[in-house]
Amino acid sequence: MVGRASSAYERELRTLLQGDLAAVRAYLRTLLPEDRADFERIVHEPFLVIRGAGSLGFDLVALRRELAFPLEVKAASGDVIRFTDASGRADLQLAAHRRAVGRVGLTVLYAYRRLGRRSEEPWRIFLASEVPSAGTLRFICRRLPPVSTTRGGHGILRWEEGMPLSRFLATVRSLTEPTPRVAS
Repeated sequence: MVGRASSAYERELRTLLQGDLAAVRAYLRTLLPEDRADFERIVHEPFLVIRGAGSLGFDLVALRRELAFPLEVKAASGDVIRFTDASGRADLQLAAHRRAVGRVGLTVLYAYRRLGRRSEEPWRIFLASEVPSAGTLRFICRRLPPVSTTRGGHGILRWEEGMPLSRFLATVRSLTEPTPRVAS
């Protein structure tokens, strides 16, 4: 089954990335206690998130002064989303996304929302295009797990391979925070 890309899950991810206090506090319950304070920093370091829905378009675009990335949102109750299901539309979409971002030096990320399990963090992030050759985005993307490919060359998202959203945001923060200067 190809994952569902419901507007409810797009809205959920958008409110988290925008640092909406109520959404962040609700999400904190899915995290280990030691990860909560770090995740809560998104309230003070939010992204501007724009819905970019449309035929073969991106679901969301997240912007911050030092980086920008389009996001495709998928949701499923299973551990795997196969892009060949539903007549291969998701495979065509993946190829279109890769072409679009490749032309301008950006990257596209896939956000996988697993449904029906309350005991673990529900969002995982995947890299769906080439690692940019320069800039902050390059360092972030080098740490992200890629969208897997089957032997037949089709896209597949495997839940256990994805980077939890909390770790993704911690990675972004660690690579975009200014380093403190040492007084001379």
